[in-house]
Amino acid sequence: MSERRSFLFLQGVCSPFFARLAQRLMADGHRLFKINFNAGDWVYWGGRPAWNYRGKVSGLRDYLDEKYRKFGITDQVLFGDRRPVHRPAVEHGASCGVRTHVFEEGYFRPHWVTLEREGVNGHSLLPRDPAWFWEAGAKLPAAETAAPFQSSFRIRAFHDVLYHSHGVWNPLFFPGYRTHATVPAPVEYAGYIRRLSMLRFHRQRDNALITGLVVRNIPFYLLPLQLNSDAQIRDHSRFDGMAEVMAFVMESFSRFAPGTARLVIKNHPLDMGLENYPRIIANLEKRFGLSGRVDYLETGDLELLLRHAQGVVTVNSTVGNLSLGFGCPTITLSDPVYNLPGLTFQGNLGDFWQAREKPDAELFRRFRQTLIHTSQVNGGFYCPRGIELAVENSRRLLEAERPPWEGLL
Repeated sequence: MSERRSFLFLQGVCSPFFARLAQRLMADGHRLFKINFNAGDWVYWGGRPAWNYRGKVSGLRDYLDEKYRKFGITDQVLFGDRRPVHRPAVEHGASCGVRTHVFEEGYFRPHWVTLEREGVNGHSLLPRDPAWFWEAGAKLPAAETAAPFQSSFRIRAFHDVLYHSHGVWNPLFFPGYRTHATVPAPVEYAGYIRRLSMLRFHRQRDNALITGLVVRNIPFYLLPLQLNSDAQIRDHSRFDGMAEVMAFVMESFSRFAPGTARLVIKNHPLDMGLENYPRIIANLEKRFGLSGRVDYLETGDLELLLRHAQGVVTVNSTVGNLSLGFGCPTITLSDPVYNLPGLTFQGNLGDFWQAREKPDAELFRRFRQTLIHTSQVNGGFYCPRGIELAVENSRRLLEAERPPWEGLL
């Protein structure tokens, strides 16, 4: 076992994952502490000893400083490094000699979650040098095969509703708490119910559209939408939301893409349905003279689209990793971890429509196995089997003295 540590758990996902992980680390001999920021945190911590922070974010830095020093905190664990309650911890932890372990959704999905030191996505400390990944990947064995598990949207929704329903107690017991969410939970749930109830009507139409594109060999480019509420968009891109992204891409498509090509826009599977994307797209079609050249999908086989697309345009979605794995030319409008020469198109969007390049398959293989070795954990946050796997497989990264990528430099 590694040396005894003192782990401070901050806010996690809406599930029992953090409580189960803490229990496992305690069994390994480590000391465990927890700060609850709202009633949902308290409920999912399961009545275990914890501190309840009731103040405003502005006072959190001093509060954390006192806990770090008084209790000898060596490590802190959190989900999402851009949440308001986590920014003071991430910024101040390093100056106090506290390691920060950040969980996030997986760079590769569906059977992986991300776990990195100090930051994820645009704040990842992984080198942005394809030569480093080329050399590091050569030192590593083939990337492990993920143990599969089934995690339904239903169980994720159950945990989310249970977590947020206890928010009615926040004004009384956690008066200083302000959510990081951009949409109130009841509005979000109403949007999901409405959208999910309509998906069965879209599925047949969407499948027929994709089949038509493939069978008739129509050249098309794919723009996968992301969530407006995602930190990847809010904090790691220059765009305010998907409407702005679509306007930017469609204008470029109208000016520089081959006249026979089509643009396929596919919605995110977890979109709340609060934006009328068909109407937005119709208005942009008129604005840019693209009538009949843009297709919108609510559902559909993403892998089939990627196998046949001329190219993929994304801001920083994990769909980019999947696209590269299928050898599909890909351009990013931001700077995700996979935005590397040899993998993604490094020119501007106007040139991409005509001069796209396929990713280097061997470089991607080495990149993938390096990323899995250094930052990916086989498991999930919501279903029992996924949580079991994530708890067990996280220990390798959490208990290591140094981040694994340092040994590959």
